[in-house]
Amino acid sequence: MQAGMSFSELGLSPELLKAIEDAGYVDPTPIQKEAIPYVLMTRDVLGCAQTGTGKTASFTLPMIEILSSGRAKARMPRSLILTPTRELATQIAENFEIYGKYHKLTMALLIGGVSMVEQTKKLDRGVDVLIATPGRLLDHFERGRILLNDIKVLVIDEADRMLDMGFIPDVEKIVSLLPKMRQTLFFSATMAPEIRRLSDAFLQNPKEITVAPKSRPVTETVTQGIAIVNQRAKGDVLRKIIAKEEIKTAIIFCNRKRDVDTLGKSLKSHGMNAAALHGDMDQSSRNDTLERFKNGEINYLVASDVAARGLDIDDLPAVFNYDVPMQAEDYIHRIGRTGRAGRSGKAFTLATPSDVVFLDSIEKLIGNSIPRISVDGYETEALDENDGRKRGRSRKGGSSSSSNQGSKDSGSSRSKRRPREDRPAAAKEATPATEDKARTEEPRAAKPSPEKPREDKPSEAKAENRGGRNASPEKPSRRRQKPEGDKRARNKNENKGGRGGNREKEKTVIGLGDHVPAFLQKPARPS
Repeated sequence: MQAGMSFSELGLSPELLKAIEDAGYVDPTPIQKEAIPYVLMTRDVLGCAQTGTGKTASFTLPMIEILSSGRAKARMPRSLILTPTRELATQIAENFEIYGKYHKLTMALLIGGVSMVEQTKKLDRGVDVLIATPGRLLDHFERGRILLNDIKVLVIDEADRMLDMGFIPDVEKIVSLLPKMRQTLFFSATMAPEIRRLSDAFLQNPKEITVAPKSRPVTETVTQGIAIVNQRAKGDVLRKIIAKEEIKTAIIFCNRKRDVDTLGKSLKSHGMNAAALHGDMDQSSRNDTLERFKNGEINYLVASDVAARGLDIDDLPAVFNYDVPMQAEDYIHRIGRTGRAGRSGKAFTLATPSDVVFLDSIEKLIGNSIPRISVDGYETEALDENDGRKRGRSRKGGSSSSSNQGSKDSGSSRSKRRPREDRPAAAKEATPATEDKARTEEPRAAKPSPEKPREDKPSEAKAENRGGRNASPEKPSRRRQKPEGDKRARNKNENKGGRGGNREKEKTVIGLGDHVPAFLQKPARPS
């Protein structure tokens, strides 16, 4: 594309050009120059550009042009834009309102933290542009409130952030619900192998556009610095740098949500006009906090990475990394909140000696080392060069040894506990082997009585044929009364105890059983 190309040369309608002029934009950015003509040609586009380069306008402007003809049906949107965060979705919706002010396109925003009733009402009227986060879109679809078989244009924005946040399975499910014949625009700040795999699955013969070196920020407009201090001194060092640099407005990033709240309260206790912003807040509170920060009512916004992408704040002078981000890509997006649109900005990072692994990956990604700075009254710590390797070995070895030991311990404890927990002691004695042995020996020792009535013989055969583990005692035996004088049999059963003892009591007596009449015990007279 020509270096001096204007918006009028990109093939946009007069209504769009007037809206762009009203917004104060004169020249398109490189990604806009490259992408807009191909989107207007209904080609699939794979765009890779850093944050703050104007990716949003590169697909919203041609989409408005494409959707200007046609009409939406109830619950059947004509286009879909998927974003990872509510803030980014809200910003895209604002861009559509700015650029589409002279068009009669309808739009719906499906994000969490907002009542689904109002969203459903908009869907029932029909929308041309649907902007959504994956989770809330699937909520509506599973409730039967939306149909996705009329989507003409699909946009997946910040695909690398989708991957980091674990939304890719939801995105793949949503794409499977869309018609095969569609135009797909796929934008990402980085092009990792997994992102490349997704683009190959979603796009058909795409036009690939890369307008900047992979994952490299524009460092010419952002002055970077890093202070390596003790963890406990971070709060004091942060306030010292703010006072020394005379920074009146800044975003301060923390890795964890609980640290966001803690640091926000700490800054307030020191008389600073600060507020917290993180993903656990409800949407109305997040919107209110952002608006107050943009309007200058809040000077210092302590935020998690929910604010690292999609926030476009004019003339933000500085950004602080209170924690070194664990992903190098997040560092790029954090410092990308300042130094936008050719303005200058400052980015300061507070690191501890144990952050050496994260710092190495960041400096390798941006292609240069971050200058070290010192703060008066606080000693500069040295990075622990072996920390990463130590943690790696201990984590690896510890996990494997602990898991092996855990499996051994759990196995031994299970084997020890099983006899007590799984079956009673009496049942342990009455094992199948002992029961079978008893059954095989009883008929051999028993002698049928000549005085036994003939009608009892079928019950004896029935009891013998029932052998096995599931053999149940005969009901008549429960009603049979044993002689009171038979103490030997009673003591034998009582000593067995438990359910096993009861089972022996209930067995059918075959022949004479344990009782032998006295006349049979007399020795026979010699012949």
